[in-house]
Amino acid sequence: MSTTDTNCPRPITIDTLKSRKSEGTKIVALTAYDYTFARLFDSKVDILLVGDSLGMVVQGNPNTLSVTLDEMIYHSQAVARGALKSHIVADMPFLSYQVSAEKALENAGALLARGKAHAVKVEGGVAIAATVRRMVEIGIPVMGHIGLTPQSIHQLGGFKIQGKSQEQQDSLFKDALAIEAAGAYAIVLESLPSFFAKQITSQLKIPTIGIGAGPDCDGQILVSYDLLGMNPEFRPRFIKNYAPLASVIQQAVSEYAQEVQSGAFPKPENSF
Repeated sequence: MSTTDTNCPRPITIDTLKSRKSEGTKIVALTAYDYTFARLFDSKVDILLVGDSLGMVVQGNPNTLSVTLDEMIYHSQAVARGALKSHIVADMPFLSYQVSAEKALENAGALLARGKAHAVKVEGGVAIAATVRRMVEIGIPVMGHIGLTPQSIHQLGGFKIQGKSQEQQDSLFKDALAIEAAGAYAIVLESLPSFFAKQITSQLKIPTIGIGAGPDCDGQILVSYDLLGMNPEFRPRFIKNYAPLASVIQQAVSEYAQEVQSGAFPKPENSF
């Protein structure tokens, strides 16, 4: 297909995302972990994040810490096959970038070269700013992530809102400025008070993507399984279920089981 074909969707680039902030147009982001969901989401969103949240929603672990680089590459490859338009960001998993800048460069490069991602996302602020700068200098686009950083869950004492005290706000604001200065093109703000996320957004030149950080960020992201109601027992305040898919799927499987047991499936039209 020619790149001038009018039927070919125009891909979302870093420049596109940056222009959204100046235009005041909200950025739409969603997690994806496989080809099928990426294909379904692609025409509706700007960013597909291959999140290390797959450790929880796909693998069933209590947190993201056990996700490996090879697993991230595998899932990123699958998402890339299903996405024609979306900007694909892959999370760098725990200890894939914190050990040394050299290791971070190697692993980030693998996510782009082998995983087919367009950019990587890292958690942290001042402490990793030098590493972010190194990655950006050699041509690896980096998205930041501050606030509730799941890879630091034990240090934070659980999944809870950050930036409630003035001391925390001062520290997080320094983190945001450091990540921007290091060359990141966008930053995720997770589980912050709305007023504070608004302050950060107004001070940064790069777009902010909020999750549990109020309406004034430059964009929003949700875990797709949460948006689709795949785990109805998990209902923190910042989540909105847009479809009750857990019950729909269970009903479909129940009907299938009943028809198999009764002999109603397969019918002649379902057979060769």
